Amino acid sequence: MTLELHADPIDLTAALVDIPSVSEDESRIADEVEQALREQTTGFEIIRSGNAVLARTNRGLASRVMLAGHLDTVPIADNVPSRREHDSAEGDILHGCGTVDMKSGDAVFLHLAATIDNPAHDLTLVFYDCEEIAAARNGLGRIERELPEWLAADVAILGEPSGGFIEAGCQGTLRVRLTASGTRAHSARSWLGDNAIHKFGAVLNRLAAYRARTVDIDGCVYREGLQAVRISGGVAGNVVPDAAELDVNFRFAPDRNVDDAVEHVREVVEGLDLGFEVTDSSPGALPGLNRPAAAALIEAAGGQFRAKYGWTDVSRFSALGIPAVNYGPGDPNLAHKRDERVPVEQITHVTQVLRSYLTAG
Repeated sequence: MTLELHADPIDLTAALVDIPSVSEDESRIADEVEQALREQTTGFEIIRSGNAVLARTNRGLASRVMLAGHLDTVPIADNVPSRREHDSAEGDILHGCGTVDMKSGDAVFLHLAATIDNPAHDLTLVFYDCEEIAAARNGLGRIERELPEWLAADVAILGEPSGGFIEAGCQGTLRVRLTASGTRAHSARSWLGDNAIHKFGAVLNRLAAYRARTVDIDGCVYREGLQAVRISGGVAGNVVPDAAELDVNFRFAPDRNVDDAVEHVREVVEGLDLGFEVTDSSPGALPGLNRPAAAALIEAAGGQFRAKYGWTDVSRFSALGIPAVNYGPGDPNLAHKRDERVPVEQITHVTQVLRSYLTAG
């Protein structure tokens, strides 16, 4: 099979979906993408990093735009090969694993690399592996460590699904484990014990009453959230528990760093006799929409932009000082679902917007 980069990006999306590429099994799709770029594009330097494919032009233009997308998907759920159908409410729809997250975005980037004849910017394309699993396996992180010069750009566009809207920056995320200890006893003589689970009553009340902060940055409104996401404890149906754990997730606006976020959660639980351990954290990403290259993208999209709720790899670019946005076809609420699907009109729309932005004059 040869991917046809000059084909309609809707058909190219279907071809990519039909190549299974569950995380850690991306070698075949990486081979196909590399071959297609080598055979069907001109002016690109192309290299391979594991199951990631990188390509860039060096035309000496005044600015550089990075187009980045992951090649892997979550496990297939009887939704490969792709299929196309007409829906009375949604119009023409393409179904299949990765149609939303994010092979439609990859298809747009590949098609534009092969078909833009008069570029306004030098381009870097990064198609990487293992985004859908643990962050330590993320191919973009490996590229940052081993090939940092390939991540230099004036603006980065990550092809994550955004419904055809530019979603700028992203929230940071913090997970904290609160622990309570008590004294075990027979529940028939509970006064002899000290119930660890009951000690979470006060913190659960505080979390239930928590009022989320909203922050406007570059016209993007980010709303924070602090939630209990898991609780565990107990020994048996007739035992007062002597230990319990409560996991709390804080999604914070990108004007806070991780240390600020940790301190805020500490303030919320202040005064309670609970253990406190940070188990996971990732910083957010500022939108950076006041940068000239980013502002030009907003103009090309007709001024349609909004804040990104959730964490994406734009955070990595923000940490490097590169303004980054999420922009791709598909409803992010359909990502990873068995009935994952994308309206084909969104693939066409995103292609047209990016072609206008990336083409000179």
